[in-house]
Order: sequence, then C-alpha cells, then structure tokens
Amino acid sequence: MKYGSLIMEKKDYVTLKRILNFHRYYDDYAHQDALEQLAERIEKALVEDANDVPDDVVRLNSKVTVEFINGSRQTFQLLPSTKGNTKEGTVSVVSVLGANLVGLAVDDQVKMGNPSDMKSFRIVKVTPSHQLACGLDL
Repeated sequence: MKYGSLIMEKKDYVTLKRILNFHRYYDDYAHQDALEQLAERIEKALVEDANDVPDDVVRLNSKVTVEFINGSRQTFQLLPSTKGNTKEGTVSVVSVLGANLVGLAVDDQVKMGNPSDMKSFRIVKVTPSHQLACGLDL
C-alpha cells in the first residue's frame, strides 16, 4: 500500500458503517462476501478529516482508472449504493471490486478472486468527487 495502510475520509467511514448495518442480513453470497471484506477493510483504515486525505486515495464517488496486466484500462465511479454497473461506468462499494478499492491509492496493486481465477490490476488514476463536482476531471 502506497501510504502503509488504507485511508478513509470520516464521512465515507460513517456512510460505509451505515451501509454495512443496513445490508448485514443480505442473502446473496456474493454480496455477503463483499460486505465482510468491506467491514474488515474499514476497521483497519486510518480515518481522517477530508482535508487530510490525499487526492489520489479512492473514496466514495471517486472516479477510478485501473490497468490490468494485459495493459487494458477501465474507468468507473465508485458508488455508495448497490446499483453499480461497470458497463455504465459505475461500480458499487458493496461489490467485490468496490470493496477492494476503497481506501487504496494510485499505484496500489489489487488482487481479487479465487486462486484459479485471480484478477490483478493497478490503480493508475483517481479523481476525487470534489474535483468532479468542480469539473476538474484531469
């Protein structure tokens, strides 16, 4: 990890705790797995004021570009809901992908999946939501 541990904005931490509380009885095993992963990650994260979180850290509503081993790239926005759709450029924080990204930063590597179907990629760009709102998607 670029900064030694996951970093999370206080507002995102509170939102994620609410999401976890609301969805704790989910019957869908894929979502249960992602929720458990998310719960573990936020408990280990450094929780900081918004001004103290570096701009290259993945937060809720950030736009994230990842690069796969084969060199292909994909960009999407991390949503604090269950309605992500990678074909539409969004991913839910309660998906396995979203849960793996929150709190990481540019140049961090992500490996996910089971050993027979491991996917590996690197975060190459993060545009925080406050820059998106101002039209500064650089």
